[in-house]
This record gives sequence, C-alpha cells and structure tokens, in this order.
Amino acid sequence: MLKKGTKLNSILTGSCPKCQNESMYLVKNPYKLSTTLKMHETCSHCGTRYKIEPSFFYGAMYVSYGVGIAFAVAAFIITRYFLGINDLLITFFAIMGTLIGFMPIIMRLSRNIWINLFMSYDQEKDLKRS
Repeated sequence: MLKKGTKLNSILTGSCPKCQNESMYLVKNPYKLSTTLKMHETCSHCGTRYKIEPSFFYGAMYVSYGVGIAFAVAAFIITRYFLGINDLLITFFAIMGTLIGFMPIIMRLSRNIWINLFMSYDQEKDLKRS
C-alpha cells in the first residue's frame, strides 16, 4: 500500500514527491507546534524545490477544508454509530475535539496532497545520488 513511488507514500509520509527519500519538514513531529509547517527549501537528495512559487501552499487551504470535513465525518460516524452516543451536543464536542486535536496532521496532510498534485515520483531522481 505504501510502496515507494506512489503518491500515497509521499502524502502519508511527508516525503519528497520526486524521490521520496527525505522528509519535506524540518521536524517530523507535527505536534511540535512552532515548527509544524516549517519545511526544507529543497530536497537534499534530489534538489527538488518544494516552494514552486511564492504563496504556493495557499492552495493547500482548499485541500485542508476537504480533509477537515473527512475527519469531522469520521468523528461523527464513530461517535454516533460505533459508540452509540445520540446526544447531539456530545457529538458536536467530539467533532470539535477531533478537528482541534488533529489540526497539525490535517495541515501537513493538506500540504502533502497539494504538492503531490503538481509533482510526481521520478525514479531517475531517486537513483541520482544512491
């Protein structure tokens, strides 16, 4: 499922979309909030620039909306159907807690999805410095 060379591998691991050998982020832990969105300028393995143009990652906000909705729907389904809680207020707080708790992951996933829409795996770049 997470085979190297797939977009899903790059999206879920936060690795370079071209060579998938290095993390795009300075710190792998998304819950270190001061560095959640700090990225390397380029990949040290293949030299790919992550910021294609100024304000490139503004488009990730649109992706973030969809990813947030997916997390909210998952929280709703788990709360209502798996836990059997039918109180609307508790369900609301479960959704809000999920969105707040997973916010760093949602932001990184959105960036990963956004950059992978514009770049694809390149086996030549992967083997470049191996």
